[in-house]
Amino acid sequence: MLGLPRLHLRVTDSTSTRAKELALAGAPHGALVTAAGQTAGRGRQGRSWTTPPGAALAMSVVLRDTPPLLPLVAAVAVAQACGAAARIKWPNDVLVDGRKVAGILAEGRPHEGWTVLGIGVNVAVDPADLPLELRESAGTLGRGAADVEPFLSTLLVALDHALALPAATVLDVWRSRDALVGREVAWAGGTGVAAGVDEEGRLVVRLVDGSVTVLQAGEVHLGRLPGA
Repeated sequence: MLGLPRLHLRVTDSTSTRAKELALAGAPHGALVTAAGQTAGRGRQGRSWTTPPGAALAMSVVLRDTPPLLPLVAAVAVAQACGAAARIKWPNDVLVDGRKVAGILAEGRPHEGWTVLGIGVNVAVDPADLPLELRESAGTLGRGAADVEPFLSTLLVALDHALALPAATVLDVWRSRDALVGREVAWAGGTGVAAGVDEEGRLVVRLVDGSVTVLQAGEVHLGRLPGA
């Protein structure tokens, strides 16, 4: 069962740091670390993840024998918990009304049989409380602080269900919430039009000359790269 045992902290540097310590000590599948506030939460591409105290969900869960499409599996679960309006920006940013409301980061040692899945969701965040550099891109579910714990329960159920889905079903659900398909995207290597994801979860991009390329990882932007 996901969520047991659970360690809840009033404040910590990073729930994922604490969860990795538990994983190395032999914590079982489903062991959960949550915090009311984080001082050094981590996001993709080495970014920090800001968690206003009491207004956002900050959680990391220990997973054993994780599926190969874990980033997409997690995105599907988070999007389902966030509601019908949630969309996924490849590979696993969850958006509502075009703004990022959730971040997901998987870290660990799969060769040793464990991964820590860190998830942050702006459940009740007031955009005015976010750092200035995030106010243009970050969003919120617009709920109250009392909704953070119920949201966690909803998310754990959704994640438990998504982890058990066949890969083909995960991809189908992910594609139904794809925020990029049919839109111009840019990355460090060029620009093109997003054409969905392939069976390995890679982003398929159609180039201006009609050829197709796939992206395994990296940062993707809508439209052209900033400053280009």
